[in-house]
Amino acid sequence: MEERYNFKDIEPKWQQYWEENKLYKVSEDKDEADKYYCLEMFPYPSGNLHMGHVRNYSIGDVVARFKTMQGKNVLHPMGWDAFGLPAENAAIKHGVHPAKWTADNIANMRRQLKSMGISYDWDREVATCYPDYYKWTQWLFLHLYHKGLAYKKYSAVNWCPSCATVLANEQVIDGACERCETTVVKKDLEQWFFKITDYADRLLQDLEKLPGWPEKVKIMQKNWIGKSTGAEIDMIVEKTGEKIPVFTTRHDTIYGVTYMVLAPEHPLVEELTRGTEYEQPVKEFVEKVRAMDVMDRTAADMEKEGIFIGAYAVNPVNNEKIPIWIANYVLMEYGTGAVMGVPAHDQRDLDFARKYNLPVRVVIQPEGEELPPGDQLEEAYAGPGIMVNSGPFTGLPNKEGQEKVADFLEEKGIGRRQVNFRLRDWLISRQRYWGAPIPIVYCDDCGTVPVPEEDLPVILPTDVKFRPTGESPLKTSEEFLKTTCPKCGKEARRETDTMDTFVCSSWYFLRYTSPKDDRQAFDRERANYWMNVDQYIGGVEHAILHLMYARFFTKVLYDSGLIDYDEPFANLLTQGMVLKDGGKMSKSKGNVVSPEEIIDRYGADTARLFILFAAPPERDLEWSDKGVEGCFRFLNRVWRLVYSYHDRVAGLEPAVQVNDAADKELWRLTNETIKKVTEDIGERFNFNTAISAIMELVNGIQSYREQAKGEGNLPLVKEVLQKMLLLLAPFAPHISEELWHNIGNTESVHRQEWPGYDPQALVRDEITIVVQVNGKVRDRIDIPADLDRNGMIEAVMKQERVQKWVAGKEIVKTVAVPKKLVNIVVK
Repeated sequence: MEERYNFKDIEPKWQQYWEENKLYKVSEDKDEADKYYCLEMFPYPSGNLHMGHVRNYSIGDVVARFKTMQGKNVLHPMGWDAFGLPAENAAIKHGVHPAKWTADNIANMRRQLKSMGISYDWDREVATCYPDYYKWTQWLFLHLYHKGLAYKKYSAVNWCPSCATVLANEQVIDGACERCETTVVKKDLEQWFFKITDYADRLLQDLEKLPGWPEKVKIMQKNWIGKSTGAEIDMIVEKTGEKIPVFTTRHDTIYGVTYMVLAPEHPLVEELTRGTEYEQPVKEFVEKVRAMDVMDRTAADMEKEGIFIGAYAVNPVNNEKIPIWIANYVLMEYGTGAVMGVPAHDQRDLDFARKYNLPVRVVIQPEGEELPPGDQLEEAYAGPGIMVNSGPFTGLPNKEGQEKVADFLEEKGIGRRQVNFRLRDWLISRQRYWGAPIPIVYCDDCGTVPVPEEDLPVILPTDVKFRPTGESPLKTSEEFLKTTCPKCGKEARRETDTMDTFVCSSWYFLRYTSPKDDRQAFDRERANYWMNVDQYIGGVEHAILHLMYARFFTKVLYDSGLIDYDEPFANLLTQGMVLKDGGKMSKSKGNVVSPEEIIDRYGADTARLFILFAAPPERDLEWSDKGVEGCFRFLNRVWRLVYSYHDRVAGLEPAVQVNDAADKELWRLTNETIKKVTEDIGERFNFNTAISAIMELVNGIQSYREQAKGEGNLPLVKEVLQKMLLLLAPFAPHISEELWHNIGNTESVHRQEWPGYDPQALVRDEITIVVQVNGKVRDRIDIPADLDRNGMIEAVMKQERVQKWVAGKEIVKTVAVPKKLVNIVVK
């Protein structure tokens, strides 16, 4: 054994050993070990790992190694979310084909991951951009299409001018593209959607099945789904008799409606103003609003603006004629794109009514007081009360009135009870090249025709031109565009949009269970063995997008009888960001720390140890060069400690043979550490405190070595060193493996059983108690652990320092708290 810790030799040596011996290759073991599926969210192959990756994958590796040592059959795979816009931008900017750019990046990031010593089963590696993967993404699209869950419609969509592509609602953050932060505008295009709204209620209800998810993530999903219970009421256009459905949660205020508002994008707006004096000013207003940020339009502090369109509707409950307006705060994608204005009982409506001089009518009076008339009302009343000015419902408590009004609407056929969701259908069309082609062809005779499954995959062509025009580059490939109709055999053209990359990542966890299967997307028997994922790890930024879509896909496949579970991830850990100088690492801020440089300078074990020790995983972590150096020094101390014993213990059998008080204390500390580390990893994911406990154990072994008579109890020392290395192994796998072999072991440390602890060994002979005088701490003393209250007081009163504090004073009383403190009250 070398005296110096040389990680540059040790780490590649053991990485090669693990790979050659296929240490992390797993298969289905249905007879013996319980399975455990540990998964980190797979990365986009941008070219280089960043510290966020290091944190994510180090957390997952600790869990996977720990569970393996606990006897679980652990699946721990890795792959690449490899389609996406950056590859295409690189093609435009540098003239490098996206396939080559992506493949080169994958190769580099795979090398970097292997240098970290992560315990992946690399035989299961997948990349979403390869035909053997996206063939099955296309198959899943067809599966949804045949179930009526994929459809195409013409609609106003979110458009990023910079990326020249459509964005899903979830990809628009504060009115800007989540990738490039360019302001998003609206554009009318025909697009493909997945009907996720059919699953809205289940996606909401089944959050209750996920006790292992952070509450904040479940709340984010609940808010995004946005369930509202109320009624849909059919307002009638006065001129045409056409119905305009309006959803409201406050149908008890239906008699207070004094106007209605349509979204500027509502199809009736153009129809009702065509050829009238209102046509031009309304058109100008619509164009102005469409250019506005969606988030701004609905913000509470945004000034509400509108315009009368010259048409009226009839309230079917009282046959009252009300004006139809359009306004910037009503969105077509929420509800029905139409709202009723009840200014007396909604502050937004009141602000709008006051601005445009619209009438205000009070229809709910709070019990025990009376609101002023509508024209004098200064603030809308949204609370409970008694219905007034409400026809046959006058005098009813409004909660009871809501039910009666709903009954009335359904009886008369003018409305119905309704549950609405904020969640909209998932827009999957992208006008980009580097994505999975949508397996649809268009025939002049047969219309929209799905590609037969036996003709999959629809391969991405290579003869495309990359221009940021807003149209799909696939349109520039004649070879791709022209095809024959699967139905009639005549000339047809392919769909040129590609799928949102979130489609690829909505099922990758299933592909890992049988990644080489060329007959099906996944083998049902293997998927049912491994799924669902026991521990999923990734950033909270995916709480809405990826996690919602993965849950949707899983439920569709469950309903189709293809899998036996309807939730993909049993437990979820969302790790915090890695910060430097108080901010997120970014090239523009010049505060990026390269994992490769840290590994080259200190080794992968140091990088892993610091990233796990610096903060609990769910919290943000502040990068510290001193913290990295401290972890490096600790590993050097571990090395020197084992070096000091290795030649004397290598040939010995470890044994728990306690000869004296020093032996007993060392064995007690060892068992205490095993208990803490086991609980911190297995129950709480408190990796930082687990590492701290290992550090204390190392200090304890060092103290034992310095104080031992002669060589000390070497069989016990070997037992303790082995236990320490077993505890350290999930965090620092390379140094643990090297030292494990250096003290005489031949099998891998990572194939050993996780140590248990002896409860009897945890019992202390002595404990430390606090001594107080008049409530102030004056001393701490060690006493026999089994002393009763009187014995504690007697031991305290014998102390010289205590005698000084009570000398010449009257002791009023003495209070003893067993095993904790003695307080002497004097005057």
